[in-house]
Amino acid sequence: MSEIPILKVEDLRVSLPVDGGTLNAVRGVSFDVNRGETLCIVGESGCGKSLTSLAIMGLLPRRAKREAAALAFDGQSLQGMSPRGLRKLRGDRMAMIFQEPMTSLNPAYTVGDQLMEALLTHRKVSRSEARARAIALLEQVGITAAERRLAQYPHQLSGGLRQRVMIAMALMCGPELIIADEPTTALDVTIQAQILHLLLELKREMGLALVLITHDLGVVARIADRVAVMYAGEVVETGTAAEIFSDPQHPYTRGLLSCIPVPGRTRPGEHLGSVPGVVPSLIGSFTECGFRERCPLAREACARPIGLTPLGEGRAVRCVLAETEEAAA
Repeated sequence: MSEIPILKVEDLRVSLPVDGGTLNAVRGVSFDVNRGETLCIVGESGCGKSLTSLAIMGLLPRRAKREAAALAFDGQSLQGMSPRGLRKLRGDRMAMIFQEPMTSLNPAYTVGDQLMEALLTHRKVSRSEARARAIALLEQVGITAAERRLAQYPHQLSGGLRQRVMIAMALMCGPELIIADEPTTALDVTIQAQILHLLLELKREMGLALVLITHDLGVVARIADRVAVMYAGEVVETGTAAEIFSDPQHPYTRGLLSCIPVPGRTRPGEHLGSVPGVVPSLIGSFTECGFRERCPLAREACARPIGLTPLGEGRAVRCVLAETEEAAA
């Protein structure tokens, strides 16, 4: 009997009303996340990565519409769950690290108050116990003078420290799943490496499942077990990190990888690859391959809806070339 995934997402769709019609921002996204696994969702800005994470957490804008064939946490459906039920899960068994800690932390409250809030909400503990837990976690995420930091406000901390506070906040109740939405975007390279190392260490120590959303393939190479590549609201390729980097199947994935300098192979001053063109508008009806207008291998068949073609266990690609090869096989 196979283990139930900690997170199951099947045919997730998110739409928002905008001027000129309906923006179909997430279009049929599917993936599973197992316990102790790191799934990286990668793609350029605007491809629907963050909206996918917000849809899972039930934090979409009020006017957004979420639909899915299945959306479950540890076998428990998140669809139709009451706001109270979602609040019991969020911050407790599933938590999120947001992209920009300066806008995610409340400037009017101290770091200590914001850290303790989740534990006091979800556990029957005293303030002194919550305070002790907050200090221990700040120390665990590498913040010195942790007790003194509790009395400080977010603006008194550096970007790296604020991000560490966000990680500590997500860990307060010992969650089984953490979704991290580009947690290193606003940080310099040295701090980025420290934060990634910290996330990996915490995942190993606590047995967490981690969904990391990023546009940085360098980050993916260092941290991912499995990868889902998103483009224009869809997952266009999935596989292990080794499969994606050594044998990319989708033209978009190949284009992304060509943009990365390869140590020992890319000469100084050499031009890197690029993906020409722009992302198509997802307002209104949209059925063709989203990458069609930018793809050097595009053909007539790309003008119709294209499904994910399985290439093996956990490996799939959304491309007519894969369909053709499967039919030939």
